[in-house]
Amino acid sequence: MILETIAPVADRSLGFTVAARNVRGRVVRLDASLNAVLAAHKYPDAIARLLAEALVLTTMLGSTLQDGAGQMTMQAQAKGGAVDLLVCDYRAGAVRGYIRFDDSATIPSGMSLPGLFGTGHLAITLDPTSGSERYQGIVPLEGASLSDAVRGYFETSEQLPTLVHVAVSGDAATGWIAGGLLVQHLARSELGGERLSVASDEQRAHPDWEHVLALASTVRDAELTDPALSEETLLWRLFHEEQVRIVDGIAPTRGCRCSAAHIRDVLGRFSEEDRAGMRDDDGLVKVDCEFCARTFAVEI
Repeated sequence: MILETIAPVADRSLGFTVAARNVRGRVVRLDASLNAVLAAHKYPDAIARLLAEALVLTTMLGSTLQDGAGQMTMQAQAKGGAVDLLVCDYRAGAVRGYIRFDDSATIPSGMSLPGLFGTGHLAITLDPTSGSERYQGIVPLEGASLSDAVRGYFETSEQLPTLVHVAVSGDAATGWIAGGLLVQHLARSELGGERLSVASDEQRAHPDWEHVLALASTVRDAELTDPALSEETLLWRLFHEEQVRIVDGIAPTRGCRCSAAHIRDVLGRFSEEDRAGMRDDDGLVKVDCEFCARTFAVEI
């Protein structure tokens, strides 16, 4: 049982399990880290909301990696819409993201996923970096939101019945806050029982999953973005009749990893002939980082 007495924390990632129902999940809230990422570029509100949703999804998925040194990347490429590239990544609590969009286009708030992207695909790459193989799943950019596309990824690539709910609140003038809830029904073999396939009616209509899905579906946008509501309190509201085990995760932070030393190391892998072609008249190689909107001038 989760007690409803814990004070909220601004940027948080909290894992939980309901073992009796073969369910795991994660609650994420981004505040300072989100605003730091969005401040790097002058995004219209509709684009800022899209990136905020992507950052929450990236944090929820990335924080499930067991190896703290692992990395998760989400990348959407498309054509025919206002956005042609979205990329976010997560490593050890550090999250960053960037959207390339047509700044001459009119992008109203509430624009649909097809309206923003046109047609394209979403690639999710998991790199545990602990001896496990790198894995990538690719799904179409379909549905009303990025959350719908991620749900499709879990059901097709991972074969896990999944609920994904993300909410974003605020604007550029007052600041942004975003939160998300991820709930999944695990294959029973992971918990000592028989394995159930997501493709089967048995998994989709399993009473444990139906029960937890009904409870989790009552979460409201305002609860996910309420800075006065702790994640423990939210889980208590949703699952107070269940035995829930919570596991605190790494607090999310804005984490662009670019530096002159890192760029110099990367450039050092090129031949001298290649580097000569990169240098300007002052003998410097200038590299733009879109994540943090900085230009690094490196002498090498």
